[in-house]
Amino acid sequence: MIDLVYPPRCPICGNATANQDGLCAPCWSGLVIPGDPACATCSRPFPSDMTNPDGAQCAVCLERMPKHSGIYAGTIYNDASRKLILSFKHGRKIGLARQLAEMIGSKIPQTDGVVPPPLLVPVPLHRWRLWRRGYNQSALLALELEKLGKGKALVDGLYRIRNTPMLGGMLPKQSEKTLSGAIRLNPRRATMLSGQDIILVDDVLTSGATSDVCTRVLLKSGARSVSIACFGRVMSGALHGDHAAIPQGLKT
Repeated sequence: MIDLVYPPRCPICGNATANQDGLCAPCWSGLVIPGDPACATCSRPFPSDMTNPDGAQCAVCLERMPKHSGIYAGTIYNDASRKLILSFKHGRKIGLARQLAEMIGSKIPQTDGVVPPPLLVPVPLHRWRLWRRGYNQSALLALELEKLGKGKALVDGLYRIRNTPMLGGMLPKQSEKTLSGAIRLNPRRATMLSGQDIILVDDVLTSGATSDVCTRVLLKSGARSVSIACFGRVMSGALHGDHAAIPQGLKT
């Protein structure tokens, strides 16, 4: 009945699809899925012809070792993934949460039998932005990842005390200054977070400024480790370099 009233359409191009939660073949082929070989620390893809990649690190990690324990990205950010993210984030198509979470979850190791399971903590929105949008897209992804058995969602582990401006177009150092002191630990969840493995969930990982701030806050609170899970990962020559500006229209 749903298919009769709302015929399945590809969320990227609008063409007919076989089911409600799928992409058409051309759009699916437009997504870039990260794979091996990759950096042992951050999973940044290496050239496919690279030899002896085991344990190798990318130039970004060698220049400045990240505090996180790894990155699980469902896709490399490109035009196809951008359209999905914008439809989900700003187009109010929250039904895409399951599909995006499945692609993220395919990169996260199985947690069956892990006690306690990792905590899935979304990057927070300021309350005014949450009120205007109606939902935190990262929290929706965390809840779907919980259903997929990737951990236990804790949607209010962090909160944003300042309504920071959009980071689009900013250089990383500008982003870090903008975010300084803006994200804090929820004191009511401090005991739950202490000593736990955390998976920080976001829709897009760009310069890493937001995830760096969240990671520092979580580690300072006593978290054992913090990994990052995202749907789209922006690739640049140097994620932390002075000249790697954040693409416009991406960040919360």
